[in-house]
Amino acid sequence: RALKPAKDEWHESEAASAEVARLRDARMVEDLVDALSRLPTIGKKSAWRLALHLLERPREELDHLSGCISSLKSSITLCKRCFNYSTAEVCETCLSPARDSSLLCVVEKPMDVFAFEKSGAYRGLYHVLGGVLSPLNGVTADKLRIAQLKDRLSRENIRELILGLGSSAEAETTCVYLARLFSHGPYRVTRLARGVPAGIELEYVDQITLDNALHERTDISYK
Repeated sequence: RALKPAKDEWHESEAASAEVARLRDARMVEDLVDALSRLPTIGKKSAWRLALHLLERPREELDHLSGCISSLKSSITLCKRCFNYSTAEVCETCLSPARDSSLLCVVEKPMDVFAFEKSGAYRGLYHVLGGVLSPLNGVTADKLRIAQLKDRLSRENIRELILGLGSSAEAETTCVYLARLFSHGPYRVTRLARGVPAGIELEYVDQITLDNALHERTDISYK
């Protein structure tokens, strides 16, 4: 009779430990879901599906994924010339002798470079602005890489400056600003044709539309 309370206490302790472990495991999964849901276009429901999928994958596959993610910041930087992502100080595109260095396409973000490269229609160089003008959100001209663009135009032999921005209101404002700023240079200032749908980001434009917009670009001049 004296041993019974001790046995009951042992079972209670075991149950409590199991409950703590269950809550800890649930918390770990919820933390993963929370982290995944912060990624673009990933909602809570998609994050849960991804988390449960990852739990079913082999350990070595997860280790590889974790290694790829952790090495991003240490291995990838910004090209000092065009400000696209690169594993070296100057990216392969800027160094390639096969590119037409007299063409310079201004884009908003690195993802737009990938969109142009996927189309295969453009063989010039790029300049990543790092955003578009949006005073209401605190993005003014000094927050973008416009000074670096001005420096490149003064040093490099550019015959055409292509404003390869999207068609949102902010992108339109940025195009007007850049056209006015650089319209007196010894080069053409052009923009993508209106084939790009209004209000859409370039990364979501299909390749045929982007190809046509690039080939049918028009001169843009604001005196």
